[in-house]
Amino acid sequence: MATVILVRHGRSSANTSGVLAGRTGGVRLDETGAEQALRAATRLAHVPLAAVVSSPLERCRQTARRITDAQPSGLRLRTDRGIVECDYGEWTGRPIKELAKEKLWGAVQQQPSAAAFPGGESLLAMQARSVAAVRRLDAEVASEHGDDAVWAAVSHGDIIKSVLADALGMHLDLFQRIHVDPASISIVRFTSTRPFVLGTNTHDGDLAWLAPTRKKRSRRRTDAVVGGGAGPE
Repeated sequence: MATVILVRHGRSSANTSGVLAGRTGGVRLDETGAEQALRAATRLAHVPLAAVVSSPLERCRQTARRITDAQPSGLRLRTDRGIVECDYGEWTGRPIKELAKEKLWGAVQQQPSAAAFPGGESLLAMQARSVAAVRRLDAEVASEHGDDAVWAAVSHGDIIKSVLADALGMHLDLFQRIHVDPASISIVRFTSTRPFVLGTNTHDGDLAWLAPTRKKRSRRRTDAVVGGGAGPE
């Protein structure tokens, strides 16, 4: 299996206006969000990505294009509906401060596995299809480029949190403990034994250590190192 870099889209106009955008079309990055996306792309410029896959929504595609632009020419941007934003149904487009007064808000915060959005999907269904999509895409990348391949998935906050929760072996009811900021980078390495979470919600730092080398290929581990190991070179 390969390594996936989970990138949340940069800050959008809906984020700053306090509205739950959901799958609403035409929601774009604001000026700060564009700068955040560029910073994430710069961090990834020294990591040879085998693929970049984006949620079909515009704010994610804008972010993903900056990542592909920073890579060597020829890397094609793909989209996949498996990592699209949660379908918030009747909550879509409403102010967050208004939604916080709804009875369902408590379930979303304290027992997400029991929360289903009216006219939309449940958080449990969201996690199931996003995890399945990431694992399917990861297997495709590994099959084509090898187990040392690194690829990026550009998606949304709740989607990334649910994937991280699965990788950490956490019940969905605990996923609100995970924080994923706009344009942050989280990293999961899938293996035949278990996923390894290499980073969550990072904003800065050199990621060149993710680039595969011959030495790394020969020493790739699928078991945890007791005591923590020596780390990347």
